[in-house]
Amino acid sequence: MTKPSSPPSADLSYQAIATVLNSLDALVYVADMDTHELIFFNDYGRKAWGSPDAGKCWQVLQNDQGGPCSFCTNPQLVDEHGEPTGPLVWEFQNTANQRWYQCRDQAIRWIDGRLVRMEIATDITERKHMEQALTEAKSRAERLAYTDELTGLNNRRAFFALATQSIHQSIRAGDPVALIMFDLDHFKQVNDRWGHASGDTVLRGLAATALRTVRDADILARLGGEEFAVLLPATNLAQARYLAQRLQAAFSSQVFAVTDGAVSCTASFGITADAGPDIVLDALLKQADKALFRAKEAGRNQVASRH
Repeated sequence: MTKPSSPPSADLSYQAIATVLNSLDALVYVADMDTHELIFFNDYGRKAWGSPDAGKCWQVLQNDQGGPCSFCTNPQLVDEHGEPTGPLVWEFQNTANQRWYQCRDQAIRWIDGRLVRMEIATDITERKHMEQALTEAKSRAERLAYTDELTGLNNRRAFFALATQSIHQSIRAGDPVALIMFDLDHFKQVNDRWGHASGDTVLRGLAATALRTVRDADILARLGGEEFAVLLPATNLAQARYLAQRLQAAFSSQVFAVTDGAVSCTASFGITADAGPDIVLDALLKQADKALFRAKEAGRNQVASRH
């Protein structure tokens, strides 16, 4: 008959548990909830932060802390009666090594009865960097989807979305809405004579001038090529004409330095305005486009409005 084995001693049990915890590829430590004294610190922690030497958790694990960390989770680990509430999982960038960790904190009773915090912190820096890169890539893709890459203005898609929303708001407020469309005059000749890089310089420069000239509430966009549009909420036809004339004067006075020379470029403007409950963006665009055609027929560098 096999003799039953005797239970392991407390020392052997502690050694076995310590062996397991020291083998983990994660920080495991135990700290007194009141004094913050480190009671247990596994080998992973010693390798990353050095020997605790009976220090407190905020002294060993963090930088530039004059006392318990402001982000310490101790208050979240106990209820109003001071009893453990269960594990708390959170993510944190360590102040000492700047690496990211997923932390699993829990208040437990230590072998001597006192309340301690046990934390298991797994390094997630690579995952965090990947998440941040994906977030940045998504944000950039979203920006590009609504931004003209050359000029930085709203693109056609953004213009239709923003202008439609602005028109709805103007209708609710009972305000008029105006629209300006403008084309750069003889822009093909700029590209043909000076090259597309010079043409891009002119487009960027005039777009920047237009952006400085319009109001914050106005919606300016490059619709494509050398064609632009501005939707002006709470604006009548006379006010739209005034802004178009300001743009016309600003464009006419600009000269852009390009390779082997200098380039200037005027623009032709078509304006329209409407009020009432039946304002439609497509109708405004058609009216402004007809007015723009009349400005070109009149010799370009003109401002024309719908009849």
